[in-house]
Amino acid sequence: MGKSSRREFLRSSVAAAAVIPGSSFLAPQSLSANPDRSLAMKKGLVYSMLPKTLSHLERCKLAKDVGFEVVQAPTTPDEHEAEEMKTAAEKAGVRIDSVMNMDHWDYPLSSSDPTVVERSLSGMRTSLHNAKFWGSDVVLLVPAVVNAQTSYRDAWTRSQRQIGKLIPLASELKVVIGIEEVWNKFLLSPLEMQSYVAEFNSPWVKVWFDIGNVLLYGYPQDWIRTLGKSIVKLHVKDFKRERDGYRWVNLGEGDTDWREIRKALMEIQYAGSAIVELEEGDEAYLRDVSLRLDRLLLAEA
Repeated sequence: MGKSSRREFLRSSVAAAAVIPGSSFLAPQSLSANPDRSLAMKKGLVYSMLPKTLSHLERCKLAKDVGFEVVQAPTTPDEHEAEEMKTAAEKAGVRIDSVMNMDHWDYPLSSSDPTVVERSLSGMRTSLHNAKFWGSDVVLLVPAVVNAQTSYRDAWTRSQRQIGKLIPLASELKVVIGIEEVWNKFLLSPLEMQSYVAEFNSPWVKVWFDIGNVLLYGYPQDWIRTLGKSIVKLHVKDFKRERDGYRWVNLGEGDTDWREIRKALMEIQYAGSAIVELEEGDEAYLRDVSLRLDRLLLAEA
C-alpha cells in the first residue's frame, strides 16, 4: 500500500480502532464449529501496524497477545536492529515469516538509470539476507513501475532481467522472491501475472497476492483461481468504491467478497500466511482486526 493510500485509510478508519471486541460482528460464537471448513493459514500482520512507540519486544508480544502468529518485517540494514528484532520475535513466540522490501518504489528495477537499478538490487540483497537471518521464507518485491518514462514493455523486460540476477542468491539462501501487484500500472490481470512469473521458470520466484490491491479493476477470487499454487503469501485488506473515488476501510467494511475468496483459497488448497496490511493502531484496534480476520477469512462464513 502506498503512503498516500495509508494516510487516506487512517483518516477513514479512526473509528474502527475503537471497536470493542465482543460486538455482534465479532462474537466468538460466529466462528465455524466445523474445523474441516477452516483454512489452515498462519495469521499475520505487517510490522508497521504495531505501535512504533513500543520496543521490538513489546511490539512482538503485542502481536502474539492479540492473536497473530507471524509478522512481516521491513528490510533492516542495521545488523544490530535486525538481531534485536530476531531476539524479540523468538522471546515473544512469533515468527518473522517474510520481509517487505523497502526500495522498490523509490528505486524501481524497471528504471533506465543503472544507478537506480543497482540501489534497488542492493536493497533486495539486503532483504534476502534479512530473510535468511530471521528464518523467513519470502521477500515481497514490487517488480517494476510503469510511468511516463518507462513503457509497459520496458518495465517487463528490464525487471525480468534484473530479477534474474537475484535468483542465484535467492536459491542459495532458500528464500522465495514474491512478486506483488500494487497499483504500479503493471501486471494488471491474473493472466499477465501468471505469465510474468512463469517465464522465470524458477521455484524461487512466485506470487505475493494482495486481496485488496486488485479490487479496483478485478476480482480477487478470479486471481486466486488463475494463479493457484504460484501464490506463496497473501496480503489482506479491504477497499470500498465510492462515487467520487475509493478508500481503504477496516476488514469487513468494504467491497471484498470474503465468502468467494475463501472458496477460491480452499479450491487451491492454500496453506500459507494471511498477513493483514492496514494502519498502525493500539491494542484494542489490533485485537479487533485479529477477530475480523478470523470471522471473514479463516473460519466458515
